[in-house]
Amino acid sequence: MIKNILKIIGGLLAVAVVYIAYMILFPVSPKGEANFEADGLSLQVEYHRPYKKGRLIFGEEKDGALVPYGKYWRTGANANTTFETNKNIQFGDQELVAGKYGMYTFPYEDIWGVALSSKNDVFFAVSQPDKKTTVLKTSVKPKLLRPELEQFTIDFSQDSSGISLNLKWDKTIVSIPIE
Repeated sequence: MIKNILKIIGGLLAVAVVYIAYMILFPVSPKGEANFEADGLSLQVEYHRPYKKGRLIFGEEKDGALVPYGKYWRTGANANTTFETNKNIQFGDQELVAGKYGMYTFPYEDIWGVALSSKNDVFFAVSQPDKKTTVLKTSVKPKLLRPELEQFTIDFSQDSSGISLNLKWDKTIVSIPIE
């Protein structure tokens, strides 16, 4: 009797280990990276890239939005998104000291709150971040993105006005200026 129970428990543990290993090796939302380098400045973002899959992405919670307005979003999937800079910079309208930070957002229809946290190693970052670890908050206006983007993407761009960190998904782009 005890042998049978131990066999069942062992079998369940084996299935759980295989499932977790599969999810780590072949995540539904694959890992992404964005890099920028110029004049000794190095910026890097690591994140996970969920797909739209026919879902409402940004919108009202009552409408079933995947990322409801006014709610915390880890800005990607799986683990929290990280932002790293090797130099002190201006991130949005705030000064940021060189280092590696966890990035999270609070999307609204007309404005997005973007925050950086000293805690940058949170896996399954589904709960609200600890406000005591927040080192920076800034606000950015979202813009309409055309064409629509099926998979969440973060990249950097540079033009005559400077460097921008771009968060793009579905019909939305949020560009955070960096100096």
